[in-house]
Amino acid sequence: MILEHALTLFSVVDFAALALLLAAYLWIGRRIDSPPKDKPSVSHLMENFRRDWMKQMVQRDPRVFDGQLIGNLRQGTAFFASACMIAIGGGLALIGNTEQLAGLVSDLTQGKAPAIVWEIKVLVVLSFLANAFLKFVWAHRLFGYCAVLMATVPKDDTSPEAYPRAAQAAEVSITAARSFNRAMRSTYFSLAAVAWLLGPIPLVLSTLLTLAVLYRREFASHSRSIMLKAPPDTRT
Repeated sequence: MILEHALTLFSVVDFAALALLLAAYLWIGRRIDSPPKDKPSVSHLMENFRRDWMKQMVQRDPRVFDGQLIGNLRQGTAFFASACMIAIGGGLALIGNTEQLAGLVSDLTQGKAPAIVWEIKVLVVLSFLANAFLKFVWAHRLFGYCAVLMATVPKDDTSPEAYPRAAQAAEVSITAARSFNRAMRSTYFSLAAVAWLLGPIPLVLSTLLTLAVLYRREFASHSRSIMLKAPPDTRT
């Protein structure tokens, strides 16, 4: 009954804006993870570079650089997971005390709404943050698995197990990176969802802006054009 009453406090525009947010999140995620063959995303291009990295690692001696690199990746995921935890804690604290939030938003929008409206809007933000946190944690764990697999690669590159083990490490690294990227997208959309506190129109605008930023970075960025370039032929 409480939930049904709360839903009546939102307008059709609110529901349409929320639907757009969710649709944009799902669409851009599918577009990035499964891009057209003639237009790969940056994330998709990086998968081949990760496979090449592990192939190079087989012949690299010593492999200190590779260990440092995978350690840096783990530190990055741990940092973002910690940041999500702090943000989730702040959001939960805000749900228990929405008066200050309601007062601030009312001053900005010249409108008033019951406390449950603000709580639901904050819960949407927290849902994206919780999803990001879980994916960051899983990415951190997968990078740890990758480190173990890298350690099992024989030092002798002529060993029959060397390249198969390296290939396994590469695939685990790719899976970890995919989880990390999904967590980052969820974080971006959590920021977009904050705009709902100002109303449905700001939510629509922030969603479209977030979608445009993600699309550009994955499909129209300068870094993508660099990755698409073939390496120069240095043979004489």
